[in-house]
Amino acid sequence: MACHSNFSCSAFSSFLITNNTNHHPFSEFKFNSPTSNTSSSSSSSSRSYTRRWFNPLRRRNSDNSSEIQRHWIEAPNQSHASPERFTVASYNILADRNAKQHSDLYINVPSRYISWDHRKTVISNELFGWDPDILCLQEVDKYVELSDILVKAGYTGTYKRRTGDTADGCAMFWKADKFRLLEEEGIQFKDFGLSDNVAQLLVFEMCESESRRLIVGNIHVLYNPNRGEVKLGQIRFLLSRAQALSDKWGSAPIVLAGDFNTTPQSGIYKFLSSSELNILLYDRKELSGQKSCRPAQVLGEEKETLRPFILPDGLLKCWTDEEVKVATGDSKRYLAVHSLKLNSSYATLNGSTSTMRFSGEPLATSYHSKFLGTVDYLWYSEGIVPTRVLDTVPIAELVRTGGLPCKRVGSDHLALVCEFSFSVTKTESTEMVAAAASPRLHIED
Repeated sequence: MACHSNFSCSAFSSFLITNNTNHHPFSEFKFNSPTSNTSSSSSSSSRSYTRRWFNPLRRRNSDNSSEIQRHWIEAPNQSHASPERFTVASYNILADRNAKQHSDLYINVPSRYISWDHRKTVISNELFGWDPDILCLQEVDKYVELSDILVKAGYTGTYKRRTGDTADGCAMFWKADKFRLLEEEGIQFKDFGLSDNVAQLLVFEMCESESRRLIVGNIHVLYNPNRGEVKLGQIRFLLSRAQALSDKWGSAPIVLAGDFNTTPQSGIYKFLSSSELNILLYDRKELSGQKSCRPAQVLGEEKETLRPFILPDGLLKCWTDEEVKVATGDSKRYLAVHSLKLNSSYATLNGSTSTMRFSGEPLATSYHSKFLGTVDYLWYSEGIVPTRVLDTVPIAELVRTGGLPCKRVGSDHLALVCEFSFSVTKTESTEMVAAAASPRLHIED
């Protein structure tokens, strides 16, 4: 039975077509080099650090790589930000086994860019260029190799492998001189009847400020678009465990990173951002919004088939009691809820119209032959604020690569990077104002 869905990835296709100007297909890649500068001026937000690589194929017109530029988007008002800042990166790095088993997703990508040896170097360069304090990685099946590289750079890490017949999992790394690990919780969703995916929750304390504690979650949600109830169940469970840890550690703020395999206009996104979702208004097979994000649909080359609106009593027939229980935790309750007040870091800061949709989320964080859209997020709770995020890449630039990975991007996803600050309390704000207003004693020699 067909059921109603309110999601469409083609909403910005006309924008892509009208803004798809021609550029020379061979030029330098530009990446921003993060610095400690946190100025909120408009000029600082457009600064970027450019690296130029010699490309021996440039004159031969045989490399389809285009210029990729990423720069920081800074918060215009940082009056509520404290001096204690930290940077979190979330990156689905594409497991080597998955890249080999799903070669149909990379039909336009040269085989040399799919090679793990190449991608390992590119990914390492990306991570070192952004220099995040905490790394949340998904689809990690070469943990030992990555750990060897990152430990030498001052990171400490932990890994949680998926259950079942899989070879990848989630990994988190953090700078040992900046954060101290207080508690770790690994989640195997299989233990709760929620598929073989896993998640991590870590409790940190800043080494230089023991009063500053932080909960960081890392998740790779089930991909299967038809199993919306499982996706929702996994996310709901992660949020409940994050809330429990926050309560245990004095209402510590929370950052949730990962590949959520759900799009910005979907029901699951609404659940994350609004804290509740009436599942009867959605078909579980459309709950994540992924099915409307084939590149041809997004780019306006394929017309979307309109689905008829179905009344709530018709939608009810789409859900069995078991599916309702998986989604909400109770077969008799159709409202999925969580108690966290979450915001998306990228949606909070206004970026370029060439990279972000009207909601503020990136137009795309993942691109291969069967998908073009956003599924990766950095969510945060009360107690911290984003001070800047690393902008993503315009759709036109992504399309000109022919698909990810490419020469300077090591995965079929783009990494998300956000600098956060602990929120200034009323007491701290009063002290800061008083310190700024107090006269300074000048002593002459």
